[in-house]
Amino acid sequence: MNQHARTTSISSIRPQAVRRPSVSSRLSFAVSTAEQGEGHVENGQGIAAQHQIEEEIAKIKRYEDFTTIDWVQDAAREQLRRKARRRRQSGRVERDWKRRIQESYDAAQGWIVITIIGAAIGLNAGFINIATEWLADIKLGHCKTAFYLNENFCCWGEDNGCDDWQRWTGLEPVNYVIYILFAIAFALTSATLVKSYAPYAAGSGISEIKCIIAGFVMKGFLGFWTLFIKSLALPLAIGSGLSVGKEGPSVHYAVCTGNVISRLFAKYRRNASKTREILSACAAAGVAVAFGSPIGGVLFSLEEMSSYFPMKTMWRSYFCALVATAVLAAMNPFRTGQLVMFQVHYDRSWHFFEVVFFIILGIFGGLYGALVMKWNLRVQAFRKKYLTNYAVLEATLLAAATAIVCYPNAFLRIDMTESMEILFLECEGGEDYHGLCERNRRFANIFSLIIATVVRIFFVIISYGCKVPAGIFVPSMAVGASFGRMVGIIVQSLYDANPNHAFFSACSPDDPCITPGTYAFLGAAAALSGIMHIYVSVVVIMFELTGALTYILPTMIVVGVTKAISELFGKGGIADRMIWFSGFPFLDNKEDHNFGVPVSQVMTTDVVTIPSAGMTFKTVEQLLSQDDYQGFPIVEDETTKILIGYIGRTELRYAVDRLKRERSISPLAKCSFAPSQYDNAATPITPRTPGGIDFPPPSASSSATAAASTVVNFSPYVDTTPVTVHPRLPLETVMELFRKIGPRVILIEYHGRLTGLVTVKDCLKYQFKVEAAENPRDDSHLNEGHERVWSLMTRAAGWVSDKVSSASGGRIRLRDSLEQQRRGGGGVGVGQGQILDGTEEVGDDGVELESRS
Repeated sequence: MNQHARTTSISSIRPQAVRRPSVSSRLSFAVSTAEQGEGHVENGQGIAAQHQIEEEIAKIKRYEDFTTIDWVQDAAREQLRRKARRRRQSGRVERDWKRRIQESYDAAQGWIVITIIGAAIGLNAGFINIATEWLADIKLGHCKTAFYLNENFCCWGEDNGCDDWQRWTGLEPVNYVIYILFAIAFALTSATLVKSYAPYAAGSGISEIKCIIAGFVMKGFLGFWTLFIKSLALPLAIGSGLSVGKEGPSVHYAVCTGNVISRLFAKYRRNASKTREILSACAAAGVAVAFGSPIGGVLFSLEEMSSYFPMKTMWRSYFCALVATAVLAAMNPFRTGQLVMFQVHYDRSWHFFEVVFFIILGIFGGLYGALVMKWNLRVQAFRKKYLTNYAVLEATLLAAATAIVCYPNAFLRIDMTESMEILFLECEGGEDYHGLCERNRRFANIFSLIIATVVRIFFVIISYGCKVPAGIFVPSMAVGASFGRMVGIIVQSLYDANPNHAFFSACSPDDPCITPGTYAFLGAAAALSGIMHIYVSVVVIMFELTGALTYILPTMIVVGVTKAISELFGKGGIADRMIWFSGFPFLDNKEDHNFGVPVSQVMTTDVVTIPSAGMTFKTVEQLLSQDDYQGFPIVEDETTKILIGYIGRTELRYAVDRLKRERSISPLAKCSFAPSQYDNAATPITPRTPGGIDFPPPSASSSATAAASTVVNFSPYVDTTPVTVHPRLPLETVMELFRKIGPRVILIEYHGRLTGLVTVKDCLKYQFKVEAAENPRDDSHLNEGHERVWSLMTRAAGWVSDKVSSASGGRIRLRDSLEQQRRGGGGVGVGQGQILDGTEEVGDDGVELESRS
């Protein structure tokens, strides 16, 4: 797909010479599309007809699955839209105030859309927060006064529980079983909803959204059903106790919200690149409502999500995040006036001797990120190879295992956001959980926090990527918080044992010297930076969480050390690694390359070209019946290869289909792709919208004579100024062109002659090839390990199924159902719809790049 495989001699007829005005190597924008509309027709009606053609083609191109949008062409269409609107207005006699209102509405439409989207994101985030907290608490007990209240609301104003909140029973083993059953039920429901109705709702979605914002098209990934199912399944997944978070998926449902709402406005429905500006703003709003950090959300979108972030997009992101957080604050889901559960305030200062321990936290963050990314990708490879058909069963068993292992530990039993709230707190006031602030329980808490850190890391590795809505932000922060609190307790114990040591000379004897909660806070920042490889936005997010200006410098130190350690293990966070693993065509602007080769070594040389004249209508249809090509360079003839322009497959298919609907065309009719001013055909026929040029009536002569004298003119659909470069241009520069201006394809010409073409996939394949040569890997031991694990799992499943069958007297046969599921195929796709229409279509064959990890 998107590949041009071989050269095909389409026609032996040599056309007349048609040369472009310039044949020098250059980069030329396709704004000539707008000029082309004026060149063919000079009146306002012709401009409107051309504008309608462009809009219809744009709508088709918007829905092409697993392709990339052409930013250059979209910019040209936006120019044409504005020019057509001005031309229409100039031809009307309207009141001045009415015209000004229309112009003002068009200019303000973006801000109107952003306001509506921000309010919708805030409302959705508020409801998800309320549902998540109730589902997380219902596993442990219930409120006697009102069943629908969680523990915080039931015991409002109390620090350590109340009589109105009751455990399910007085027997701890029974509570343990109820806890496990709730976890299984929530995970089973969440995974079933995702698999049955919206497979794209699984996972975090950040990797895919990065590619979509960069121009990649994935049908249904941002549709209404994905939004609806993700909003339902996300609280269930969090409530099940799986080591996943809702902050990453909040970016996905926020972008889905923006996409669904923006489609209601024609300006964004018809222009995919302008929609990407809205999506960038929605990503910022998603992080803003997740962490209560509007500025941090804008920086996150700038640092992690968007490869193109102009000033206009930044201000819209800021405004969208502002509206979303304002609505969330008005809803006040936690009834505390805070936007997130673990928002705290620190009023103590820190001491310079603590920098040593801050560095330790930074080192932990970098090592944590490297460890989790390495092993999670191996788990993902195993999941993709063996567990595709068992998505629901896998999620259910993971939830059961997590509940069984985590319940005995006080810090793993509760919801992760609640645990962070506890670990962040200072040891003052009446709040104390599990004796965390008691001196005589320090060593027991240190041991418990070590166990919590190790167990949480293990479950993060195996849980992230299972087929439920799952993020990695909060699980990583919970890991860092437990490790940081442990370090803080150790430092506090050292100080209490040696208060007069010179190392602690900066401490005041009258005030507490060490605040373990700040270490938990800094550990959370380190782990989040280590797993996502985002740094500036993490500092701002953590500052907005605490409001502690004095801890900006320690946070910067910790994050800086984390970055230094992370860079030792390779660039790119978990989202980038998942892009590489999935093989999406994404050029990361964070990477610096020095291949030292010209683009001629990467380009596709065997290109299917179309001569400017002489091709029959039947041959064009045969060419379109082949799915291997997404576009065709137009050349003077097959011998000279003088480049004239480029026509996309979508444009050509649209023109052919419209022409066949309007009238009957002989298969032997000749086709012309040359600019009209050079075309000397006797009877040209140009496919146009109704209201354009009428088609001439059929000739009374024989069909052969009519076919010979009729020429179908496709020149209005030809881009006469495609992006072209010289064969000796460095590959790094070509990759930069793809990043900066975003064409679908770049043509390679030498002295006006076409020599090849290059796509993003060509660049990435070469990049992966070079990386594989520089760092050769032998994955045979990994494959053998996967085989051993799968063999062990199948034997264990067979033993369990036999025991269940024996205990039920043969009435329950798990082995038969497992075998049937194994034969049944992979994920379920619902519907055959369009991108963003709320339908899902899952296809792993859409991207043909090799994975790298």
